[in-house]
Amino acid sequence: MFAQKGVELVQELERARDFLPPFNEDGVRQVLEEMRALFEENQRDASSAVAGESEYITSVHIRHCALERNKRCLMAYLYNRLERIKEHRWHFGSVLPSDIKANICEPEAQFFIKYSKSLAAYMKSIGEGSYSLDLTQNLKPPKNLYIQVKCTTEFGEFETEDGDIVVLKKNSLHLLPRVQCELLIAQGILEHVS
Repeated sequence: MFAQKGVELVQELERARDFLPPFNEDGVRQVLEEMRALFEENQRDASSAVAGESEYITSVHIRHCALERNKRCLMAYLYNRLERIKEHRWHFGSVLPSDIKANICEPEAQFFIKYSKSLAAYMKSIGEGSYSLDLTQNLKPPKNLYIQVKCTTEFGEFETEDGDIVVLKKNSLHLLPRVQCELLIAQGILEHVS
């Protein structure tokens, strides 16, 4: 049946919703070979149809529809794989885990590298001064602008953006703006208390 291999590629990717399956190079090659064979048959029959033999028109039309379907299936397969690779960049950062890296082909690996560079350049361009804004953190909006934190070390005075001074002593609890204490949490000075 025409275009069956293309549909199988899309179904294979659909079944693997939670992970990126290995690139099916053999399946892609079979779809491309079928497309080449259909195109060559259409070329022969189209030249016969132009010569006045009208019985070939229907078969040309059917093969053309199969070619279009194969093309759409291949494009859907490749596009959805690239979208998943983009999602992995946002989730895992610029270094992919080895199990995901093993499932991508060389052109996809090159796409990942170029996408990572473009994303890093963009994040650097929207930052202020020497700081870049990391868009890959906090992908979900915070529920509260203020969070409760516990100081893990003797830090001393901490001035918030609105000018308030907070004394951060070991084991003291504070309610601070999330944005202003994220760096201190990352450094281990503060600990987020839920």
